Amino acid sequence: MTPDKLDIEFNEAVERINAHTDPFPADFLLRLYAYYKKATNDYGRPSSRKPIINAFKTNALFQVQDISEDEAKQEYIKLVNNYFLYRK
Repeated sequence: MTPDKLDIEFNEAVERINAHTDPFPADFLLRLYAYYKKATNDYGRPSSRKPIINAFKTNALFQVQDISEDEAKQEYIKLVNNYFLYRK
């Protein structure tokens, strides 16, 4: 997949998630969060008011630290596509 096509598909997946109004499972949100942060090269600290949520987000980021930005985009796209394919 070309870099331009990857960016287009990634942005479409982000838009699809943002447009969805039903709640997502917490584990799914953490994976989305980690892949999104890695894909966008955004390494800002988690900013929840609840320390436990920040801890979970930090852990999710540690789990994706060894993949590239493009791999993170691909995983994000795959995660979104699978969610909408298999959701009830």
